Formats: sequence, C-alpha cells, structure tokens
Amino acid sequence: MNREILRLAVPSIISNITVPLLALVDVTIVGHLGAAAYIGAIAVGGLLFNILYWNFGFLRMGTSGLTSQAYGRGDCGEEMRILAQALGVALCSAFAILLLQYPVERLAFRLLEAGEEVERYAVEYFRVCVWGAPAVLSMYCFKGWFIGMQNSRFPMYIAISVNIINILCSLLFVFVLGMKVEGVALGTVVAEWSGLLMAVVMWRRKYGTLRVGFSLRHSLRLGAMKKFFAVNRDIFFRTLCLISVTAFFTSTGARQGDIILAVNTLLMQLFTLFSYIMDGFAYAAEALTGRYIGACDGPRLRHAVRNLFGWGIGFALLFTALYGVGGKGFLGLLTDDREVIRVAGDYFYWVLAVPLVGFGAFLWDGILIGATATRRMLSAILVATAAFFAIFYLWGGATDNHVLWLAFLVYLFLRGLMMTVWGRVIFRKAEK
Repeated sequence: MNREILRLAVPSIISNITVPLLALVDVTIVGHLGAAAYIGAIAVGGLLFNILYWNFGFLRMGTSGLTSQAYGRGDCGEEMRILAQALGVALCSAFAILLLQYPVERLAFRLLEAGEEVERYAVEYFRVCVWGAPAVLSMYCFKGWFIGMQNSRFPMYIAISVNIINILCSLLFVFVLGMKVEGVALGTVVAEWSGLLMAVVMWRRKYGTLRVGFSLRHSLRLGAMKKFFAVNRDIFFRTLCLISVTAFFTSTGARQGDIILAVNTLLMQLFTLFSYIMDGFAYAAEALTGRYIGACDGPRLRHAVRNLFGWGIGFALLFTALYGVGGKGFLGLLTDDREVIRVAGDYFYWVLAVPLVGFGAFLWDGILIGATATRRMLSAILVATAAFFAIFYLWGGATDNHVLWLAFLVYLFLRGLMMTVWGRVIFRKAEK
C-alpha cells in the first residue's frame, strides 16, 4: 500500500513544486527589462489570474473523485462521461471569461488599486493571457481525470513541459523579438495551449479505446450531469471559503504596516512549502479512496487511510523539526532586511505548529473528495471559517497579528477535526 501511495503522491508533489515556477520565470524575465513597473504588472496580473482560476479548482477535484470511483467499479463508460462533462463545463466557463473579459478587467483593477503605469502594463498582460483560459480550465479537467485513473505521472510530465515551453517562448518573444510584457504573456499562453495539446495526445494514446460506445450527447444532458454539478457546487463554495480566509489574512497583515505584511508573507512561504508535500498525498488520497469505494472494498480503504495518515504524521514531525532547526535561516535566504527577520522571530512559533495542526485538513480533503462526500467537507470549512473570523474579531483587532495567526491555526485544526469525526461515514459507504 505504501508503494501505491508513493506512486501517486511523488509525481503530484513534483507537479505542485513546478506551479510557482511559471510566475517566477515571468518575474525574472521582466526584471531584466529595466523598469520596476514591469515587475509590478506581472505581480498584479498573476494575482488576478490566480484568483480567477482558483475559483475553478472544482474542475480538477470533482473530476478526480468521480473518476476514481468509476475506475474502482470498472465502469469505462462512466469514466468517459465524467471527462466529457468536466470539459463541457470548462469550455463554457472559459467562453464566459472571454466574453466578459472587459468588465472583469475593469472590476479587478478597480479593486487592486495599482499605480497608473503598473496598471497599463498589467492590462496588456491580462488581455493576452486571458486567451489561455480555455486551455487552463481544460487542463484542470485532464489533471483530475488522470489522477482519478490512478495516473499521476501524466500531470507531472505536462507540468514540467509547460514550464520548459514557457521559459523558451518568453525568452524568444522578449529578448529576440523585442516584445516586453506582452511577450511574457504570449509565452505563457503558448505554454498553456501546448500543455493542453500534450494532455490530449497522451489521452488518445493511452485511453483512446474508451471512446468505443461512448455517447457525447447523452453525457451532456442535464439529468446526466446532476451529480457532477452537485459535487462541484460544494467544492466551489469550499474554494470561496479558502479564498476569503487567505485574502483576509493578507489584507489584515497589510493594514498593520509594511513590516508585518512582509513578515506574514515570508512566514506563509513555510506553510506553502509544507502544503506542496501534503497536497501530493491528498491527491493520492483522492485516487485511492475513490477507487476502493467504487470497488466496495472497505478493508483496503481503511488500510489506505491508515497508511496515508502515517505518512502525514511523519512529514508533519519532519517539517516541524526542520523549521525548528533551519527555519529562521531559510527566512534569511528570502530577505536581507534585518528588521523583518527580527520581527518574524516574534511570530515564528506559530509556524512551527502549522504542520502538526494542519496535516489532517489536507489528507481529509483528499479522502472526502475521493468519496465525493463534498457536502461534509463544505460543512467543515464553513464552521472553521466562521471560527477564524470570530476569534479574530472577538479577541483581536486591526493591530494584533498574534490573534490573526491563532485564528488561522484554529481554522486549520477545526477542518481536520470535524472531517475526522465524519470519516466514519466514508467507511460505512465503502462497506455498503
């Protein structure tokens, strides 16, 4: 079982680590163009697309859970129907984004309040990158479907290839063809469409035979998509809760001054690093849970969950030890500002608690997605989000960063605790 978990988790971890590289490459290239406004434009444009696309994360998660259950049942027709349904929703959503791109652009930049020069370049970046929306949303579907089919290697190959193509195209457009921000954006779009093409080619070569007897018209009927919409509705609202907590955490730090904002940003990098690892095991949990529930194999499901939590506890202890020994040194690699490093020391112990408090939330998210028990996952995060805001406003204030971190840790802990209590439902479902 451990070998099966690692077979699914390790490629997903590698894929996760490549995610920030796209933004890092773009920033590095424009950083050599000689104007600070270029860097700001990439940062603002990247933030806008992160928020926009994050809302469509359900296309990956819902597809993964439903597909893994169909895989466990050996239902090839259902596997194809789920992929067709996901791609149908993705393309309709992408069309809506393209159709409404101007009002989205105006609303976003009014809320972000960027400087005049930064906004001008960011608008150029947005108007090119938005044409990658169909490719990005479609790749979410393929990634979730591949994971549901117990294949996490294909998403890894695609993620690595997209980064390489992005680097080469951006360098070509900027330094050879003389384009600036629009060249970086065009390189990103070319990479995104190349990734989608690669996903389609891989699918055709390995899974093309599943098309036999498949009816696209039947798959896209409203009645056939009822379960797909129900699962993804819950995941969508869960994502809104995640965004609200993350955005509030950042904005509250900003209201406390530049030093606290910088401190929180740096400390959250340690949380993000840990999340890359745990997300990999969460993806493995999605695939294995759905597979064993689809096969009605309760004993193997329990065995998989126990082993997943064994890996989770092990990595939580490992990261706590690593952060305790070298965490402050890692912050020194991220900034030379001694005042920021000094103030970060006052809040560092909160970060030490993050792995132990938070690993359960990551793993149970994966388990519940695989079980398509998304309503319980949504209920857990609603309670945790309410607790986050209640703690901050009852015991904190606009200048209390310690209470902000306490609220964040309680939020993580409550998500894991509530889903642990409800985990018995998953096992009963498999045994039936």
